Amino acid sequence: MPYVTVDGQKVEINGEKNILEVVRKAGIELPTFCYHSELSVYGACRMCAVEVDGMGLVAACSTPPADGMVIHTNTERTLRLRRMVIELLLANHHRDCTTCEKNGMCKLQSLAYRLGVRKVRFGEREEMLPIDDANPSVVRDPNKCILCGDCVRVCSEIQGIGVLDFAGRGSRTCVSPAFGRKLSEVECVYCGQCVAVCPTGALTGKPEAEAVWSALHDPSKTVVAQVAPAVRVALGEVFGGKPGDIGTGKVVAALRKLGFAKVFDTVFGADLTAVEECHEFLGRLEKGQDLPQFTSCCPGWVKFMEQYYPDMLPNLSTCRSPQQMFGSVIKRFYSKELGVRPEDVFVVSIMPCTAKKFEATRPEFASEGGVRDVDAVLSTNELGMLLKQAGIVFDELEEEGFDQPFGLTTGGGVIFGVTGGVAEAVLRTAAACLGVEPGRVDFQEVRGFEGTREATVRLGDVEIRVAVVHGLANARRLVEAVRRKEVCYNLVEVMACPGGCVGGGGQPYPNDVAARKARGKGLYRADRTMQLRSPSENLAVTRLYERYLGEPGSEAAHEALHTTYGPRRRISGDMRLNGAVPGALDVSVCVGTGCYLRGSYDVIDTFTRLAESDEFAGRVNLRATFCLEHCDRGVSIKVGDEIITGVTPESAERVFMEQVAPRLPGETCRACRA
Repeated sequence: MPYVTVDGQKVEINGEKNILEVVRKAGIELPTFCYHSELSVYGACRMCAVEVDGMGLVAACSTPPADGMVIHTNTERTLRLRRMVIELLLANHHRDCTTCEKNGMCKLQSLAYRLGVRKVRFGEREEMLPIDDANPSVVRDPNKCILCGDCVRVCSEIQGIGVLDFAGRGSRTCVSPAFGRKLSEVECVYCGQCVAVCPTGALTGKPEAEAVWSALHDPSKTVVAQVAPAVRVALGEVFGGKPGDIGTGKVVAALRKLGFAKVFDTVFGADLTAVEECHEFLGRLEKGQDLPQFTSCCPGWVKFMEQYYPDMLPNLSTCRSPQQMFGSVIKRFYSKELGVRPEDVFVVSIMPCTAKKFEATRPEFASEGGVRDVDAVLSTNELGMLLKQAGIVFDELEEEGFDQPFGLTTGGGVIFGVTGGVAEAVLRTAAACLGVEPGRVDFQEVRGFEGTREATVRLGDVEIRVAVVHGLANARRLVEAVRRKEVCYNLVEVMACPGGCVGGGGQPYPNDVAARKARGKGLYRADRTMQLRSPSENLAVTRLYERYLGEPGSEAAHEALHTTYGPRRRISGDMRLNGAVPGALDVSVCVGTGCYLRGSYDVIDTFTRLAESDEFAGRVNLRATFCLEHCDRGVSIKVGDEIITGVTPESAERVFMEQVAPRLPGETCRACRA
């Protein structure tokens, strides 16, 4: 086999794509910033530079290995180059390390120490850019960005959204949303994958620890915690444990030490979700309506659907996520059993996800008086920091069990935390509903870490076509295929984060493929050891229905456990171009950048001229708006509730006469009669 020589050691080349992979195969850990095994090669930071005989200094990440190549990783030149790179990055980096969210976990900090950079010969950053913290999930501090591009590529390549990109030139280069807007003003779904790959403190989860401390110190508050499945196989990593180690009992004990009055398992909410979602799915399957049914457990995916595919929202399950179902149950029902007002119960979710922070703030999940079902959301990383603040030694804790009645759970709810788990839990529940002997049913067909998986499952006489997808770029391709009728499914599970919740944006670093797979294995291991494995077997769920909800799908269940979603726009707001006339037809023309460049203002001129003509005056409410999507197809317009794309200045008058005029209220126009 071909081989290279790395620092005097012969290493075979066996499919490695670059020198970096070969060097790591030799047991040498080259430092990197911009390299990520799941993303395209960027090759900008030069931290991985090596010397190759006959070639000189090259970037190991972007140079393919060749037979006979002689590589030197730690020469005087490579060490000098790496130290210089670190110094230059630190010179342009806000060095508030002692108060930074990433202190102790920062790659820049650790590499500076590792490479012996004890003094920076260049001045400190003088201009401080504003911090973007206007959204509930992610904080973006451009002063700490080292331009590695990881966030840009993960948002574009893995999530298929691309809200971040490079802007400016030279020393003014920065990573920013379009036009310097805030993340809350663009189509960010708050999945936190940018947080998961950021090596510094430029992107972090929105902290809520202070709100939790305040509640814990408030004697008028009954503080209740719920713990998501994926947290129990990841929290130990914050304290040096291995990914996938099950630390459920220690997590419960730690939360009790912090002062939580009750510690419950979100798996109960997952079991409840599986029951409701199964009932909804079987009803749709029987009627043949709104299929495929898309799962709605992932708030990043839900927001993605609202933004990009509002026409597909009827296919989205109306079930709330396990977090929000649990919060609703606590505030509506359990608070009465405690004898406490709902506003005096403070519900804290411990989640692997940054999008859950956004979800908890949605107005759909608050009472008329503004009382939220979930008051605060802590990520796995945040809980780790909270325990460190309290001086709790995690490894020395004695394991404890969850509080009842929401501590009784099943394996079906546990595997909600890994891709394929929601679909499998729904199938297990459906098997029981359809009279199939439940036993210890596993649906291996939907398991795995491929981006998109599909299977046909037979339950008695019923055949169910299932698809499982994770990563929003994969989800986009699948939804497009469904819309084009190229594929046909009954049930589709979607998770925004790679690997599902185990790879959420709030999980410990490194949040890579190996860690996600190990966490997933931990959840399946927990599932195998549980006595109850189908959500339909959960007696606590059964009692909840008997006492408060009646039966799955009932009016009471819909009020407490379901919700509705509506379309969202990337950039909100519009402006009227003529007076508002009650009863007139609403017509909007997109003036976003893409449509502007394709002639939207000429289209507006034509529409305005026609709308103000004697024949159509007072029958059209004309607006300019942002943004109707599909900007690559030409100018987009909205007539009533229908979006029409591909309009040009040349076709504007024809489109008005064919698409607008026939829908106008009042007397039929001459053109329509003709």
